Amino acid sequence: MSLLEVEDLTVRTSTGRTLLDGVSWSVDRGGRLGVIGESGSGKSLTTAAVLGLLPDGMTATGRVLLDGTDLLALSERQRAAIRGARVATVFQEPLTALDPLMAVGRQITGPLRLHRGLRGSAARAEATRLARLVRLDDTDRILRSYPWQLSGGQRQRVAIAMALACGPDVLLADEPTTALDVTVQAEVLDLLDELVTSTGTALVLVTHDLPVVARVADDLVVMRDGQVRERTTVAAALAGASDPYTRELIAAARAVAFTGGGAA
Repeated sequence: MSLLEVEDLTVRTSTGRTLLDGVSWSVDRGGRLGVIGESGSGKSLTTAAVLGLLPDGMTATGRVLLDGTDLLALSERQRAAIRGARVATVFQEPLTALDPLMAVGRQITGPLRLHRGLRGSAARAEATRLARLVRLDDTDRILRSYPWQLSGGQRQRVAIAMALACGPDVLLADEPTTALDVTVQAEVLDLLDELVTSTGTALVLVTHDLPVVARVADDLVVMRDGQVRERTTVAAALAGASDPYTRELIAAARAVAFTGGGAA
């Protein structure tokens, strides 16, 4: 059994419109899965459904199994206890995910207090360790700073530190580098790669950017119009994808890279 299994996940609106149609994929402990597709393909909506964070008016059916436990069958209180503790998330724009009125040190210690019961000096020491783990230099100053006082790359590292605070089994990274410039993007991807290797956390990387997936992931799910078009490995897709849409994505990515407009 895989660590996280999404089985026949379907999301509909209150009017009956189908937004996700039978989405299925899985990731093993320590695995690296890339979920790729154009805007509107349903990849981020899948992440929201896994977390139990669908917008009002949407309902999910199917199964989302974490170590055999169906998350869709849990109460909101039970799901809240899992979010951040066993399944953590890094979002696209940390400036909107972080509280602008709270120093980042307090924000990192938040999940430590909530899920691990750490307080006072123990929580501060762990926040410092996490900040250093994600390669935040001048740690004391960073922890005293507010999000708007930091660069985009520093804010994303803070978000990663928060996500890793409780040693989650699964890290969902939803377009984690889109808002960053090319150099910082490469640094953050390398950081995620190293952290997944060192912690054994399973990574689900959601993105529209094939080169980003190729840099970090081993397995690949291609989505379009709320459905899975292909499930394969990154290497097999690059060698010769079976689905025409996947081949289009690969051709487009190679064309951008050839003209010098792609991300590292």
